[in-house]
Amino acid sequence: MNTLKRIGIWMDGSTAHLTEFTTEPLVTENIDSAFSHQSKAESLTKSENLMHHKEQSLNEAYYKKIGEKILEFDEALLFGPTNAKVALFNHLREDHRFSKIKINVLNSEKMTINQEHKFVREHFSKH
Repeated sequence: MNTLKRIGIWMDGSTAHLTEFTTEPLVTENIDSAFSHQSKAESLTKSENLMHHKEQSLNEAYYKKIGEKILEFDEALLFGPTNAKVALFNHLREDHRFSKIKINVLNSEKMTINQEHKFVREHFSKH
């Protein structure tokens, strides 16, 4: 019987902390969005339409980076305090490559890395 590969991803609109559920110690990798407050302010000085277009384009790149990592796993847990996890989930569901990956989405608060590790450990230990 194969062991399932699982990953927990705490995320908001600007950063994602990817924690593979394996033997101890858990290790977290970060992926940051290129859409920062500075790029938003610069885009807004030109036009609001340009800002939204740039934000959408950079969010797509952010979600694509995270998605490429998720493809290496059988199960993924998306959690965090914002709607970014839901937006990523919807983005992934549009791509047939993710159809066999079990993806759960849960709300959580901002967390320290140790709290994220505990959250991931507890979630996958139950399932």
